[in-house]
Amino acid sequence: MDTPQKPPLLFYQKMGELFYAIAAADKVVREAEYTALKNIVSQQWKNMDNYKDPFHTDAVYQIEIVFDWFDYEELDANDCFDSFADYKKDHENLFTIKRKQLIWETANVIADAFAGKNKSELIMLAKLKKILKD
Repeated sequence: MDTPQKPPLLFYQKMGELFYAIAAADKVVREAEYTALKNIVSQQWKNMDNYKDPFHTDAVYQIEIVFDWFDYEELDANDCFDSFADYKKDHENLFTIKRKQLIWETANVIADAFAGKNKSELIMLAKLKKILKD
């Protein structure tokens, strides 16, 4: 059910975790994937919610911060994906139709950013599609 509820900061952090998982599905995060993420965050996510973090910065930038940090730490893509899936299951009310569409679009843009989608990314996108429909 769609609800106008404002997502907490953790929501954006989990988005960063998910998008890192998509980019890292093949064990390598490419500059093109990070650039694609930054572009879609500034062009589309920023317009989704008008929410500032405690430092008066657009909360959507947590997506980039977490993505970058997880890449630096070289976290396991599958663990990150599972963590996102658990969060979604526990916070269904935050996942409006509009947000789910943007999540799907963002994941596809990242997966397509470097030489198209590879097998690892396609598998993870299929899992994401199922989770977003549930």
